[in-house]
Amino acid sequence: MFEKINEYALRCMRFESQDLSYFNSLLQFKTIPKKSFLLQEGEVCQFEAYILKGCIRTYHIDSSGAEVTLQFAVEDWWVSDITSFQNQTPSLMYIETLEDCELLMLTPENKENLLARVPGFERMFRLMVQRNLAQLQERLFRTISTSAVEKYLDFLNRYPAIPQRVAQHYIASYLGFSPEFLSKVRKKLSAR
Repeated sequence: MFEKINEYALRCMRFESQDLSYFNSLLQFKTIPKKSFLLQEGEVCQFEAYILKGCIRTYHIDSSGAEVTLQFAVEDWWVSDITSFQNQTPSLMYIETLEDCELLMLTPENKENLLARVPGFERMFRLMVQRNLAQLQERLFRTISTSAVEKYLDFLNRYPAIPQRVAQHYIASYLGFSPEFLSKVRKKLSAR
C-alpha cells in the first residue's frame, strides 16, 4: 500500500527506511466512493491526501452560482486546500471524488510530527508546493494569452488521460468555457 507514496518521496529526496516507515505510520488509508465530498466550502481542511487510485476534482462556486473547476487530481498526485489546511481556516472550495478513490491521508498534527522528527520531509512538501505554484502560474499565463483552441489542445497535451475520466462540462469549467463553447471548440478541431 505504501510503495507508490514512498517512490514519490524518494523522487524528492533520499530517505532512510526507518524514516519512510515512520512516515507510513502517520498515514491513514481510506476508500472513498465516487461522488463523495472530502471537503466542502466553510469546512476546515484536515487532510493532505495522496491518491493511490481514482480521480478527484477541486472546485469553487462563484457569485453567480457557477462551478469553477480549479484542479483535477489522479493517481500519484496530492489533493488538499493548502490555505485551509495550513492556516486552519474555513475553505472556499469543494473537493469531490469523481471515481471511487483510495487515498493515504495526512492530518495537520501528523504532518507537524513528521516534519519535527524527519526534517527532510520539509523538502518533499516544499517541492510539491513549488510544482503546484508553477503549474498555477503557467495556467494563469495560458488563460490570459492563448486562444480557446490553444487552451483546449494544451489541456489535452498536459492531461491526456483526464478527458476519458471526467465529464466534458467539468473540462469546460476548468478551461473557463461554457459546455456549449467547448463543444464548438471540439467541433472546430475535428473539422481540421
